[in-house]
Amino acid sequence: MSTLTEAPPPLAPQAPEPKPPKRRGRFTPYWLLLPGILWLLVFFALPMIYQASTSVQTGSLEQGYKVTWHFATYWDALSAYWPQFVRSVLYAGTATILCLLLGYPLAYLIAFRAGRWKNLIMILVIAPFFTSFLIRTLAWKTILADGGPVVGALNTLHVLDVTSWLGWTAGDRVLATPLAVVCGLTYNFLPFMILPLYTSLERIDGRLHEAAGDLYARPSTTFRKVTFPLSMPGVVSGTLLTFIPAAGDYVNADLLGSTDTRMVGNVIQTQFLRVLDYPTAAALSFILMAAILLMVTLYIRRSGTEDLV
Repeated sequence: MSTLTEAPPPLAPQAPEPKPPKRRGRFTPYWLLLPGILWLLVFFALPMIYQASTSVQTGSLEQGYKVTWHFATYWDALSAYWPQFVRSVLYAGTATILCLLLGYPLAYLIAFRAGRWKNLIMILVIAPFFTSFLIRTLAWKTILADGGPVVGALNTLHVLDVTSWLGWTAGDRVLATPLAVVCGLTYNFLPFMILPLYTSLERIDGRLHEAAGDLYARPSTTFRKVTFPLSMPGVVSGTLLTFIPAAGDYVNADLLGSTDTRMVGNVIQTQFLRVLDYPTAAALSFILMAAILLMVTLYIRRSGTEDLV
């Protein structure tokens, strides 16, 4: 017997796949970003390029400045004003630590204990922004005036004896001393520490604290093992927002300090507006920016978190 194998029926022709519709508005995000990019180019990148060219120029204001690639200006500026750089880092670092010690308990209170008073306390935190930075700083001249209640209380508690021994005050005088400058920096930049800390603490799930309590953890252990590690993004953000502007500040040192408390910001201001030595002022600005970028990079890597608030 022979088996006849029937041929398979021909396959029906497949319809051509429809072309995907053209996506309309795919360039819309780029058009939305264009104003911000132009803003950064005009008001950030171009001034930076101009200052970079100024830092390698030689000449005078009467004869004019020319780009001669005189990089020795950087070394001359650093060798002449390195004490002001060290002083700026010391004052800014001290103010940052004080802001963290003062701001963390207040941010914790607002996030977990304030209740219905939360909005009121937040308004009080940002209330200094309602007045001028200059007015807030001038107010400290009255607060720390010689013979005032603050200086009298510090004398009674013998605090000024310790600060005088450390070189932060001069006898019974607080104004025109490093302590006055640090107090001004701490007050003016404290809100920049509190707000990121509060945002980070508010994100913490309260059930984590309850779980730690169920595991018989003490409040101190809960804070050390749960609360503080989870608030590290706020700590890093707050310290950066405090340290960076404080290191370049010149208003507090100018109004509350003396010639012995001049920071690098005061030197840059003097070189730009009084001495009219533009190359030196530009070189100092770039040295300060490079130093801050290096310290910030190392700090972020050491902190172990890149999730900034």
